[in-house]
Amino acid sequence: MNPIILAIESSCDETSAAIIKNGKVQNNIIATQSVHENYGGVVPELASRAHQQNIVPVVDEALKGAGVDLKSLDAVAFTQGPGLLGALLVGSSFAKSLAQGLNIPLIGINHMQAHILAHFIEDPKPAFPFLCLTVSGGHTQIVLVRDYLDMEVIGETQDDAVGEAFDKSAKLLDLPYPGGPLIDKYAKMGNPEAFEFPDSEMQGLNFSFSGIKTSFLYFLRDQKAKDPEFIKNNMNDICASLQFSLIRMLMQKLKRASEELGIKEIAIAGGVSANSGLRNELQRLAKDKRWNVYIPAFEYCTDNAGMIAMAAHFKYLKKDFVSLDASPMPRMKF
Repeated sequence: MNPIILAIESSCDETSAAIIKNGKVQNNIIATQSVHENYGGVVPELASRAHQQNIVPVVDEALKGAGVDLKSLDAVAFTQGPGLLGALLVGSSFAKSLAQGLNIPLIGINHMQAHILAHFIEDPKPAFPFLCLTVSGGHTQIVLVRDYLDMEVIGETQDDAVGEAFDKSAKLLDLPYPGGPLIDKYAKMGNPEAFEFPDSEMQGLNFSFSGIKTSFLYFLRDQKAKDPEFIKNNMNDICASLQFSLIRMLMQKLKRASEELGIKEIAIAGGVSANSGLRNELQRLAKDKRWNVYIPAFEYCTDNAGMIAMAAHFKYLKKDFVSLDASPMPRMKF
């Protein structure tokens, strides 16, 4: 069985299409949406409109780049959820129409599972079972991965995601959107021990990031009252200290999960996995804890259709298809 699948990703503000042939991703076309920079965050209505404008040329480029015509496709896959409803509707409607017109199977993909399966696009690939820390603007989870399609969330945030904590803290620093990568940039030049922010205590393997956001808000308010130029004069150290605290919270739970389950195969996924501080700390712990660590290429960390295609490949092999009346699921669970 050598399936050729077209995959479409439209969960948030990236319109992406990819072709996978027999389990090998041939290309990964992504159209970004810069319009949201003017509003300090993703505007759902603008995102869905941009998807409508981008989806046809993106899919066309993916097909041409892989040397594939529509009649050669064995299935069409799309992100079914989680994500923004309007954005998901654009991708799902396009995929369903195409699948119906070509009379081929339709595959609905869980966006978060796809982030994890991005590890199987390129070598090295983790061995089962492994733990995956999935970190993004909307999710923070520790997932026990037993097989390609057998996953269990064993810990997750009870309020805000770590990516949201990065972006909202960046907004307090008057950094443009998206602010998370800018915090990472400034943190490289700062002292991570310059300022201290408290961790949120949560039972088990769950996370909470609302407390550190509030602490950071009050910290900046008090410091600016003493010195109006505080942020400008201490930007590098502020970012380094905040990033250090957020990463410490993530790693404490990941270490605990590894120890409790006796698993040393450790992976990270999601947009925040592109953070250099997180990557460096994970590599440090790999040596200290004798972990085998897996980090996707930057291209496959953020939202992209390559990971949707990889997930679709495994679902195709199991003939796990959805019907044409399948609806987008903005709060889709594992």
